[in-house]
Amino acid sequence: MEIAPTDIAEVILVTPRIWADERGFFLESFNAREYKARGMPERFVQDNYSRSARGALRGLHYQLSRPQGKLVSVVRGRMFDVAADIRSGSPTYGRWVGVVLDDVLRQALWIPPGFAHGWCALSDEVDVIYKCTDYYDPANEHGIIWNDPTLAIDWPIDRPTVSDRDLRFRSLSPDKASLPVFEN
Repeated sequence: MEIAPTDIAEVILVTPRIWADERGFFLESFNAREYKARGMPERFVQDNYSRSARGALRGLHYQLSRPQGKLVSVVRGRMFDVAADIRSGSPTYGRWVGVVLDDVLRQALWIPPGFAHGWCALSDEVDVIYKCTDYYDPANEHGIIWNDPTLAIDWPIDRPTVSDRDLRFRSLSPDKASLPVFEN
């Protein structure tokens, strides 16, 4: 397993070792000892599974009082996964990292608490699974509009399909006054 930081050091790309032959393949998708040895969480309390059609864009979501760290991977298909730093006082506040995850390389993206998370489907269907460090609390969910001018995410799709709820999210202001953000 290779674990490497992205352009925002706390957001980590995990590349598994894949053993493949004529029968198929095998990989270890999670190993608590390996993660702990590298300073990553080894305890997760909830797994989520999502299927999205091509062009679907989900997010950008986050929780404040019970922020979730997420280990995101693709079971089938291809997606563009985004983590945006919303940690007040962070030197990378307002910056984002985007990674293509697919069912070929089978990489995972570690998104720590304090980041807004979203993705868009690049294949006809994409099945996404993600492990969470805290339980989902719908009363505590917040979001940032997907096309926020402050973040200026370079989404690889032109006309995404976005839920009505996600379309009601507001922008992240450079002065940190428009939305509640994660306090370090």
